[in-house]
Amino acid sequence: MTHLGINSAAATAARGFAVLGYDPDESMVERLDVGRLPIAEPGLPELMAQHRARLSFTANPAALGCCDMVYVAADVPTDDEGKSDLMPIRQLIDKVAGELRGDALMVILCQVPPGFTRALRGVPSERLIYQVETLIFGRAVERAMHPERFIVGLADPAQPLPARYREVLEAFGCPILTMRYESAELAKISINFCLVASIGVANTLAEISETIGADWSEIVPALKLDRRIGPHAYLNPGLGIAGGNLERDLRTVLTLTEGKGVDTRIVTAWLANSAHRKEWCWRVLDQRLLRRNPAARIAVLGLAYKEDTHSTKNSPSLALLAHLAGKAVSVHDPLVPASVVPFARGCTGPLDCAADADALVIATPWPHYRQLAIADLARAMRGRLLIDPYRVLDGRSAVAAGFEYHALGVPTLAPAERDPCRC
Repeated sequence: MTHLGINSAAATAARGFAVLGYDPDESMVERLDVGRLPIAEPGLPELMAQHRARLSFTANPAALGCCDMVYVAADVPTDDEGKSDLMPIRQLIDKVAGELRGDALMVILCQVPPGFTRALRGVPSERLIYQVETLIFGRAVERAMHPERFIVGLADPAQPLPARYREVLEAFGCPILTMRYESAELAKISINFCLVASIGVANTLAEISETIGADWSEIVPALKLDRRIGPHAYLNPGLGIAGGNLERDLRTVLTLTEGKGVDTRIVTAWLANSAHRKEWCWRVLDQRLLRRNPAARIAVLGLAYKEDTHSTKNSPSLALLAHLAGKAVSVHDPLVPASVVPFARGCTGPLDCAADADALVIATPWPHYRQLAIADLARAMRGRLLIDPYRVLDGRSAVAAGFEYHALGVPTLAPAERDPCRC
Protein backbone atom coordinates (compact mmCIF):
# COMPACT_ATOMS: atom_id res chain seq x y z
CA MET A 1 0.00 0.00 0.00
CA THR A 2 2.39 2.61 -1.36
CA HIS A 3 1.44 5.93 -2.95
CA LEU A 4 1.00 4.05 -6.22
CA GLY A 5 -0.80 1.12 -4.60
CA ILE A 6 -3.35 3.17 -2.67
CA ASN A 7 -4.26 5.37 -5.64
CA SER A 8 -4.49 2.36 -7.97
CA ALA A 9 -6.70 0.52 -5.48
CA ALA A 10 -9.04 3.50 -5.10
CA ALA A 11 -9.32 4.06 -8.86
CA THR A 12 -9.99 0.37 -9.57
CA ALA A 13 -12.70 0.32 -6.90
CA ALA A 14 -14.18 3.47 -8.44
CA ARG A 15 -14.48 1.58 -11.75
CA GLY A 16 -16.70 -1.01 -10.08
CA PHE A 17 -14.31 -3.78 -8.99
CA ALA A 18 -13.88 -5.30 -5.54
CA VAL A 19 -10.34 -4.52 -4.38
CA LEU A 20 -8.29 -6.05 -1.57
CA GLY A 21 -5.29 -3.97 -0.48
CA TYR A 22 -2.43 -6.00 1.03
CA ASP A 23 0.46 -4.62 3.07
CA PRO A 24 2.62 -6.60 5.51
CA ASP A 25 2.57 -3.63 7.92
CA GLU A 26 -0.39 -4.24 10.26
CA SER A 27 -0.39 -0.64 11.48
CA MET A 28 -0.72 0.52 7.88
CA VAL A 29 -3.71 -1.75 7.37
CA GLU A 30 -5.32 -0.50 10.58
CA ARG A 31 -4.94 3.11 9.45
CA LEU A 32 -6.44 2.39 6.04
CA ASP A 33 -9.32 0.48 7.60
CA VAL A 34 -10.42 3.60 9.49
CA GLY A 35 -9.74 5.99 6.60
CA ARG A 36 -6.49 7.48 7.92
CA LEU A 37 -4.38 7.80 4.79
CA PRO A 38 -0.58 7.65 5.14
CA ILE A 39 -0.11 9.88 2.08
CA ALA A 40 -1.33 13.29 0.98
CA GLU A 41 -2.98 13.46 -2.42
CA PRO A 42 -5.71 15.90 -3.57
CA GLY A 43 -9.05 14.14 -4.01
CA LEU A 44 -7.89 10.80 -2.61
CA PRO A 45 -9.73 10.89 0.75
CA GLU A 46 -12.99 11.65 -1.04
CA LEU A 47 -12.44 8.91 -3.64
CA MET A 48 -11.63 6.35 -0.94
CA ALA A 49 -14.67 7.30 1.12
CA GLN A 50 -17.02 7.24 -1.87
CA HIS A 51 -16.03 3.69 -2.85
CA ARG A 52 -15.21 2.27 0.57
CA ALA A 53 -17.76 -0.53 0.17
CA ARG A 54 -15.60 -2.11 -2.55
CA LEU A 55 -12.30 -1.65 -0.67
CA SER A 56 -10.89 -3.91 2.03
CA PHE A 57 -7.39 -4.25 3.50
CA THR A 58 -5.33 -7.03 5.00
CA ALA A 59 -1.86 -7.79 6.39
CA ASN A 60 -2.34 -11.53 5.78
CA PRO A 61 -0.83 -12.63 2.43
CA ALA A 62 -2.93 -15.80 2.46
CA ALA A 63 -5.99 -13.59 1.85
CA LEU A 64 -4.69 -12.95 -1.67
CA GLY A 65 -5.71 -16.48 -2.59
CA CYS A 66 -9.22 -15.21 -3.36
CA CYS A 67 -8.05 -12.70 -5.99
CA ASP A 68 -8.31 -13.03 -9.77
CA MET A 69 -5.43 -10.59 -10.23
CA VAL A 70 -2.73 -9.26 -7.93
CA TYR A 71 -1.06 -5.95 -8.74
CA VAL A 72 2.40 -5.48 -7.23
CA ALA A 73 2.88 -1.77 -6.51
CA ALA A 74 5.83 -1.68 -4.12
CA ASP A 75 8.24 1.26 -4.15
CA VAL A 76 11.64 0.50 -5.63
CA PRO A 77 14.12 2.23 -3.31
CA THR A 78 16.99 4.21 -4.80
CA ASP A 79 20.25 5.40 -3.30
CA ASP A 80 21.63 8.94 -3.42
CA GLU A 81 22.88 8.33 -6.97
CA GLY A 82 19.49 7.14 -8.25
CA LYS A 83 20.45 3.46 -8.45
CA SER A 84 17.63 0.98 -7.79
CA ASP A 85 17.62 -1.71 -5.11
CA LEU A 86 15.48 -4.50 -6.61
CA MET A 87 15.85 -6.99 -3.77
CA PRO A 88 12.78 -5.84 -1.75
CA ILE A 89 10.45 -6.13 -4.74
CA ARG A 90 11.83 -9.59 -5.61
CA GLN A 91 11.19 -10.70 -2.05
CA LEU A 92 7.62 -9.34 -2.15
CA ILE A 93 6.92 -11.03 -5.50
CA ASP A 94 8.22 -14.36 -4.18
CA LYS A 95 6.07 -14.02 -1.07
CA VAL A 96 2.92 -13.18 -3.01
CA ALA A 97 3.48 -15.77 -5.74
CA GLY A 98 3.23 -18.54 -3.16
CA GLU A 99 -0.28 -17.39 -2.23
CA LEU A 100 -1.77 -17.09 -5.72
CA ARG A 101 -4.33 -19.61 -6.85
CA GLY A 102 -3.56 -21.58 -9.97
CA ASP A 103 -5.28 -19.30 -12.51
CA ALA A 104 -4.59 -15.90 -10.93
CA LEU A 105 -2.66 -13.19 -12.78
CA MET A 106 0.22 -11.16 -11.37
CA VAL A 107 0.66 -7.63 -12.75
CA ILE A 108 3.91 -5.80 -11.96
CA LEU A 109 3.33 -2.04 -11.65
CA CYS A 110 6.71 -1.18 -10.14
CA GLN A 111 9.29 0.69 -12.18
CA VAL A 112 11.92 -1.93 -13.00
CA PRO A 113 14.77 -2.10 -15.53
CA PRO A 114 14.39 -3.94 -18.85
CA GLY A 115 14.83 -7.68 -18.42
CA PHE A 116 13.45 -7.79 -14.87
CA THR A 117 10.01 -9.25 -15.59
CA ARG A 118 11.13 -12.00 -17.99
CA ALA A 119 13.74 -13.14 -15.47
CA LEU A 120 11.15 -13.69 -12.72
CA ARG A 121 10.43 -17.24 -11.65
CA GLY A 122 7.50 -18.60 -9.65
CA VAL A 123 4.67 -17.31 -11.89
CA PRO A 124 4.15 -18.83 -15.37
CA SER A 125 4.79 -16.30 -18.11
CA GLU A 126 1.22 -16.58 -19.45
CA ARG A 127 -0.01 -15.29 -16.07
CA LEU A 128 2.69 -12.64 -15.58
CA ILE A 129 2.14 -9.09 -16.91
CA TYR A 130 4.13 -5.88 -16.69
CA GLN A 131 2.11 -2.64 -16.77
CA VAL A 132 3.69 0.81 -17.00
CA GLU A 133 2.64 3.16 -14.20
CA THR A 134 2.43 6.91 -14.80
CA LEU A 135 1.94 8.22 -11.28
CA ILE A 136 2.52 11.95 -10.74
CA PHE A 137 2.63 13.15 -7.15
CA GLY A 138 -0.06 15.77 -6.63
CA ARG A 139 -2.03 14.49 -9.64
CA ALA A 140 -2.16 10.80 -8.77
CA VAL A 141 -5.96 10.56 -8.56
CA GLU A 142 -6.41 12.25 -11.93
CA ARG A 143 -3.81 9.97 -13.52
CA ALA A 144 -5.24 6.82 -11.94
CA MET A 145 -8.85 7.62 -12.85
CA HIS A 146 -8.22 8.97 -16.36
CA PRO A 147 -5.06 7.37 -17.79
CA GLU A 148 -3.95 8.50 -21.25
CA ARG A 149 -3.26 4.88 -22.23
CA PHE A 150 -2.26 1.54 -20.77
CA ILE A 151 1.15 0.18 -21.78
CA VAL A 152 1.19 -3.58 -21.20
CA GLY A 153 4.14 -5.92 -21.38
CA LEU A 154 3.58 -9.61 -22.16
CA ALA A 155 5.84 -12.61 -22.64
CA ASP A 156 4.34 -12.95 -26.14
CA PRO A 157 2.46 -9.84 -27.34
CA ALA A 158 0.98 -11.85 -30.21
CA GLN A 159 -1.23 -13.62 -27.68
CA PRO A 160 -4.53 -12.00 -26.59
CA LEU A 161 -4.81 -10.35 -23.20
CA PRO A 162 -6.41 -12.51 -20.50
CA ALA A 163 -10.15 -11.73 -20.51
CA ARG A 164 -10.31 -10.72 -16.84
CA TYR A 165 -7.41 -8.32 -17.21
CA ARG A 166 -8.83 -6.79 -20.38
CA GLU A 167 -12.15 -6.23 -18.58
CA VAL A 168 -10.41 -4.13 -15.94
CA LEU A 169 -8.41 -2.09 -18.44
CA GLU A 170 -11.39 -1.43 -20.70
CA ALA A 171 -13.33 -0.04 -17.74
CA PHE A 172 -11.03 3.01 -17.90
CA GLY A 173 -11.89 3.79 -21.54
CA CYS A 174 -8.42 4.50 -22.92
CA PRO A 175 -6.16 2.91 -25.56
CA ILE A 176 -4.37 -0.33 -24.64
CA LEU A 177 -0.90 -0.85 -26.13
CA THR A 178 0.55 -4.35 -25.87
CA MET A 179 4.21 -5.23 -26.42
CA ARG A 180 6.89 -7.56 -25.13
CA TYR A 181 8.09 -7.22 -21.53
CA GLU A 182 11.34 -5.49 -22.45
CA SER A 183 9.62 -2.92 -24.67
CA ALA A 184 7.13 -2.01 -21.94
CA GLU A 185 9.90 -1.69 -19.36
CA LEU A 186 11.87 0.53 -21.73
CA ALA A 187 8.72 2.51 -22.65
CA LYS A 188 8.55 3.87 -19.11
CA ILE A 189 12.16 4.97 -19.32
CA SER A 190 11.50 6.44 -22.77
CA ILE A 191 8.66 8.57 -21.43
CA ASN A 192 10.89 9.92 -18.69
CA PHE A 193 13.73 10.55 -21.16
CA CYS A 194 11.44 12.74 -23.27
CA LEU A 195 10.36 14.57 -20.13
CA VAL A 196 13.97 15.09 -19.05
CA ALA A 197 14.81 16.42 -22.53
CA SER A 198 11.97 18.95 -22.28
CA ILE A 199 13.14 19.98 -18.81
CA GLY A 200 16.67 20.42 -20.17
CA VAL A 201 15.42 22.62 -23.01
CA ALA A 202 13.32 24.76 -20.67
CA ASN A 203 16.04 25.12 -18.05
CA THR A 204 18.80 26.02 -20.52
CA LEU A 205 16.75 28.56 -22.47
CA ALA A 206 15.24 30.03 -19.30
CA GLU A 207 18.77 30.62 -18.00
CA ILE A 208 19.69 32.33 -21.28
CA SER A 209 16.54 34.46 -20.96
CA GLU A 210 17.64 35.62 -17.52
CA THR A 211 20.90 36.96 -18.96
CA ILE A 212 19.74 38.67 -22.18
CA GLY A 213 16.52 40.40 -21.11
CA ALA A 214 14.09 37.85 -22.58
CA ASP A 215 11.15 36.35 -20.69
CA TRP A 216 10.87 32.57 -21.17
CA SER A 217 7.15 32.57 -20.29
CA GLU A 218 6.51 34.72 -23.36
CA ILE A 219 8.27 32.19 -25.61
CA VAL A 220 6.51 29.05 -24.35
CA PRO A 221 3.14 29.70 -26.10
CA ALA A 222 4.95 29.97 -29.44
CA LEU A 223 6.52 26.54 -28.92
CA LYS A 224 3.26 24.93 -27.87
CA LEU A 225 1.59 26.10 -31.09
CA ASP A 226 4.25 24.28 -33.12
CA ARG A 227 2.79 20.89 -34.10
CA ARG A 228 6.20 19.26 -33.79
CA ILE A 229 6.28 20.19 -30.09
CA GLY A 230 2.62 20.38 -29.11
CA PRO A 231 0.26 22.05 -26.63
CA HIS A 232 1.07 19.67 -23.78
CA ALA A 233 4.85 19.95 -23.97
CA TYR A 234 6.53 20.24 -20.59
CA LEU A 235 8.39 23.54 -20.93
CA ASN A 236 8.32 24.92 -17.40
CA PRO A 237 11.81 25.75 -16.10
CA GLY A 238 12.63 24.23 -12.74
CA LEU A 239 15.34 23.59 -10.19
CA GLY A 240 16.78 20.41 -11.65
CA ILE A 241 15.35 16.90 -11.66
CA ALA A 242 13.55 16.33 -8.37
CA GLY A 243 11.61 13.38 -7.02
CA GLY A 244 13.17 9.98 -7.69
CA ASN A 245 11.89 8.46 -10.92
CA LEU A 246 13.53 10.57 -13.61
CA GLU A 247 17.05 10.44 -12.22
CA ARG A 248 16.62 6.73 -11.51
CA ASP A 249 15.85 6.09 -15.18
CA LEU A 250 18.89 8.05 -16.31
CA ARG A 251 21.09 6.05 -13.95
CA THR A 252 19.44 2.81 -15.09
CA VAL A 253 20.34 3.52 -18.71
CA LEU A 254 23.93 4.31 -17.77
CA THR A 255 24.09 0.95 -15.98
CA LEU A 256 22.41 -0.99 -18.82
CA THR A 257 24.74 0.42 -21.46
CA GLU A 258 28.00 0.20 -19.53
CA GLY A 259 30.67 -1.49 -21.64
CA LYS A 260 28.36 -1.85 -24.68
CA GLY A 261 29.73 1.00 -26.77
CA VAL A 262 26.55 3.11 -26.56
CA ASP A 263 27.04 6.88 -26.62
CA THR A 264 25.32 8.08 -23.43
CA ARG A 265 26.95 11.50 -23.21
CA ILE A 266 23.53 13.12 -23.59
CA VAL A 267 22.46 11.35 -20.38
CA THR A 268 25.48 12.56 -18.42
CA ALA A 269 24.84 16.06 -19.81
CA TRP A 270 21.25 15.96 -18.52
CA LEU A 271 22.47 14.93 -15.08
CA ALA A 272 25.08 17.69 -15.07
CA ASN A 273 22.49 20.26 -16.16
CA SER A 274 20.16 19.11 -13.39
CA ALA A 275 22.89 19.50 -10.77
CA HIS A 276 23.65 22.99 -12.11
CA ARG A 277 20.02 24.13 -12.00
CA LYS A 278 19.45 22.71 -8.52
CA GLU A 279 21.94 25.31 -7.24
CA TRP A 280 20.06 28.28 -8.79
CA CYS A 281 18.48 29.52 -5.56
CA TRP A 282 21.78 29.19 -3.72
CA ARG A 283 23.69 31.13 -6.40
CA VAL A 284 21.20 33.99 -6.29
CA LEU A 285 21.09 34.09 -2.49
CA ASP A 286 24.87 33.92 -2.18
CA GLN A 287 25.61 36.53 -4.84
CA ARG A 288 22.89 39.00 -3.92
CA LEU A 289 23.04 38.81 -0.12
CA LEU A 290 25.24 36.38 1.79
CA ARG A 291 28.61 37.44 0.37
CA ARG A 292 28.14 40.91 1.83
CA ASN A 293 26.04 39.89 4.83
CA PRO A 294 26.88 36.34 6.04
CA ALA A 295 24.75 36.85 9.15
CA ALA A 296 21.56 37.54 7.17
CA ARG A 297 18.32 35.85 8.20
CA ILE A 298 16.83 33.56 5.55
CA ALA A 299 13.22 32.36 5.26
CA VAL A 300 12.42 29.33 3.08
CA LEU A 301 8.83 28.48 2.13
CA GLY A 302 8.42 24.86 1.01
CA LEU A 303 10.39 21.71 1.78
CA ALA A 304 8.66 19.13 -0.44
CA TYR A 305 10.16 18.56 -3.88
CA LYS A 306 6.90 19.80 -5.44
CA GLU A 307 3.47 20.98 -4.33
CA ASP A 308 0.73 18.61 -3.15
CA THR A 309 3.11 15.95 -1.83
CA HIS A 310 4.98 15.19 1.37
CA SER A 311 7.97 13.71 -0.51
CA THR A 312 11.35 15.43 -0.18
CA LYS A 313 13.27 13.06 -2.51
CA ASN A 314 15.89 15.17 -4.33
CA SER A 315 14.13 18.31 -3.08
CA PRO A 316 15.70 21.55 -4.41
CA SER A 317 14.67 23.17 -1.15
CA LEU A 318 16.74 20.74 0.89
CA ALA A 319 19.63 21.21 -1.54
CA LEU A 320 19.50 24.94 -0.81
CA LEU A 321 19.20 24.41 2.94
CA ALA A 322 22.27 22.17 2.92
CA HIS A 323 24.26 25.35 2.13
CA LEU A 324 22.64 27.25 5.01
CA ALA A 325 23.60 25.10 8.00
CA GLY A 326 24.78 27.33 10.82
CA LYS A 327 22.88 30.37 9.57
CA ALA A 328 19.68 31.94 10.89
CA VAL A 329 17.04 30.06 8.91
CA SER A 330 13.28 29.68 9.31
CA VAL A 331 11.21 27.21 7.27
CA HIS A 332 7.59 26.35 6.57
CA ASP A 333 5.82 23.63 4.60
CA PRO A 334 2.14 22.63 4.77
CA LEU A 335 2.93 18.89 4.96
CA VAL A 336 6.64 18.30 5.58
CA PRO A 337 7.69 18.72 9.23
CA ALA A 338 10.42 21.26 9.92
CA SER A 339 12.34 18.55 11.77
CA VAL A 340 13.82 17.43 8.41
CA VAL A 341 16.02 20.55 8.74
CA PRO A 342 17.36 20.19 12.31
CA PHE A 343 19.10 23.57 12.42
CA ALA A 344 16.13 25.63 11.17
CA ARG A 345 13.29 27.28 13.07
CA GLY A 346 9.97 25.69 12.15
CA CYS A 347 7.08 28.10 11.66
CA THR A 348 3.31 27.86 11.86
CA GLY A 349 2.66 29.85 8.71
CA PRO A 350 4.37 31.67 5.84
CA LEU A 351 4.20 35.14 7.40
CA ASP A 352 5.62 33.82 10.66
CA CYS A 353 8.42 32.30 8.59
CA ALA A 354 9.09 35.62 6.81
CA ALA A 355 9.22 37.67 10.03
CA ASP A 356 12.47 39.71 10.27
CA ALA A 357 14.00 37.85 7.31
CA ASP A 358 16.48 39.57 5.02
CA ALA A 359 15.55 37.24 2.17
CA LEU A 360 12.58 35.02 1.35
CA VAL A 361 12.88 31.96 -0.91
CA ILE A 362 9.67 30.31 -2.17
CA ALA A 363 11.22 26.93 -2.92
CA THR A 364 8.00 24.92 -3.41
CA PRO A 365 5.06 26.47 -5.32
CA TRP A 366 2.33 25.44 -2.88
CA PRO A 367 -1.02 26.91 -4.05
CA HIS A 368 -1.77 28.79 -0.83
CA TYR A 369 1.55 30.63 -1.04
CA ARG A 370 -0.02 32.38 -4.04
CA GLN A 371 -2.42 34.03 -1.60
CA LEU A 372 0.40 35.88 0.16
CA ALA A 373 0.01 39.64 -0.06
CA ILE A 374 3.16 41.50 -1.07
CA ALA A 375 2.27 44.28 1.40
CA ASP A 376 2.12 41.76 4.26
CA LEU A 377 5.52 40.38 3.32
CA ALA A 378 6.98 43.88 3.16
CA ARG A 379 5.72 44.59 6.69
CA ALA A 380 6.95 41.27 8.05
CA MET A 381 10.43 41.19 6.49
CA ARG A 382 13.52 43.18 7.41
CA GLY A 383 15.17 42.88 4.00
CA ARG A 384 13.93 43.14 0.46
CA LEU A 385 15.26 40.10 -1.42
CA LEU A 386 12.56 37.84 -2.85
CA ILE A 387 13.64 34.63 -4.65
CA ASP A 388 10.59 33.12 -6.33
CA PRO A 389 11.75 30.61 -8.97
CA TYR A 390 8.26 29.44 -9.98
CA ARG A 391 6.67 32.93 -10.06
CA VAL A 392 4.26 32.20 -7.25
CA LEU A 393 3.94 35.95 -6.63
CA ASP A 394 3.65 38.86 -9.03
CA GLY A 395 7.11 40.24 -9.75
CA ARG A 396 6.03 43.76 -10.70
CA SER A 397 4.00 44.12 -7.52
CA ALA A 398 7.00 42.95 -5.53
CA VAL A 399 9.24 45.55 -7.20
CA ALA A 400 6.66 48.27 -6.55
CA ALA A 401 6.86 47.36 -2.86
CA GLY A 402 10.65 47.76 -2.90
CA PHE A 403 11.72 44.14 -3.39
CA GLU A 404 14.50 42.85 -5.60
CA TYR A 405 12.75 39.98 -7.39
CA HIS A 406 14.33 36.87 -8.92
CA ALA A 407 12.45 34.18 -10.90
CA LEU A 408 13.43 31.48 -13.38
CA GLY A 409 13.48 32.53 -17.00
CA VAL A 410 13.25 36.29 -16.49
CA PRO A 411 15.89 38.97 -15.77
CA THR A 412 16.18 40.33 -12.25
CA LEU A 413 13.59 42.97 -11.41
CA ALA A 414 14.62 45.69 -8.98
CA PRO A 415 13.16 49.07 -7.97
CA ALA A 416 16.11 51.05 -9.35
CA GLU A 417 15.88 49.45 -12.80
CA ARG A 418 13.48 50.42 -15.53
CA ASP A 419 11.39 47.51 -16.82
CA PRO A 420 12.98 46.66 -20.23
CA CYS A 421 9.52 45.71 -21.51
CA ARG A 422 8.19 49.25 -21.02
CA CYS A 423 9.20 52.35 -22.98
